[in-house]
Amino acid sequence: MALFDKPLDELRTYTPAREEQGDFDAFWTDTLAASRDHDLNAQFVPVDSGLRMLEVFDVTYNGYGGQPIKGWLILPAVREQPLPVVVEYIGYGGGRGLPIDWLLYASAGYAHFVMDTRGQGSAWSKGATPDLESDGGNPQFPGFMTRGVLDPKTYYYRRVFTDAVRAVEAAMGHEWVDEMRVAVTGGSQGGGIALAVAGLSPLVLDDAVKVAMPDVPFLCHYRRATEIVDTHPYQEIVRFCKVQRDQIDTVFRTLSYFDGVNFAARANAQSLFSVALMDDICPPSTVFAAYNHYQGPKDIRVWQFNNHEGGQTFQSVAKLALLQDLWG
Repeated sequence: MALFDKPLDELRTYTPAREEQGDFDAFWTDTLAASRDHDLNAQFVPVDSGLRMLEVFDVTYNGYGGQPIKGWLILPAVREQPLPVVVEYIGYGGGRGLPIDWLLYASAGYAHFVMDTRGQGSAWSKGATPDLESDGGNPQFPGFMTRGVLDPKTYYYRRVFTDAVRAVEAAMGHEWVDEMRVAVTGGSQGGGIALAVAGLSPLVLDDAVKVAMPDVPFLCHYRRATEIVDTHPYQEIVRFCKVQRDQIDTVFRTLSYFDGVNFAARANAQSLFSVALMDDICPPSTVFAAYNHYQGPKDIRVWQFNNHEGGQTFQSVAKLALLQDLWG
């Protein structure tokens, strides 16, 4: 894929008008308040992963609707005091996989909490959490982009973003986690979820999230994304609207409650974004739309000749450097 979006100098100033509903904050405050009617009931069960330098816990906690969500908590085996925690969210279609898939942050000395994504985990890595609100069955192959999309109260990502906030709460409650040093991260869908949690942190987490590191984030600036690329997953929305011709305004009204651009406008954590200029999955202008609206201290790494893989390990090195600078 060659360069297809705006030139970089225009991207750096691209700050489109936000499509936001007047009850955006109330919607999310009420949603998270309702989730807390259910006990978090976070359980951390030690497992023998074969990783002798790390300690691994099989996590279960109650997310949206009090429904059980799986995850991993991975800690350095040798530790003397509570650790900063990196809460990580997973890319589209993936699940929590196996502990051996998540070695980076614990190896660098941090607590690492990995949230399984409800209903996913059948496209490229194995998941363990069904979407009980929707189907009650096993994790499925995508797509998820239009599940319940005609009403923000029923939209799939209302449940996922609620699970993600509760993941932070679950991580903060563990005895070996320093609740004053919380970072969120993820790539693609995981980046979009991390951005949502960073934006919700001032509203519902008492500013608990101190660092946000979204890589090539998905779920941002939906309307532009659906208009300039014909790739999945955004194409799921296009295909839906192609048939549901009379529901287009309703679809984009719903999506406005879940747009990373609107969450970015509320986020105040120290941030490090990444963007790839040849990314035809999450177009550069959609990432810069969120980045340019982001309210907290921020930086962005631009990967000029990369597609959706972004910076990969180069970006991981940059994220570790940021955490080292902040927390040692």
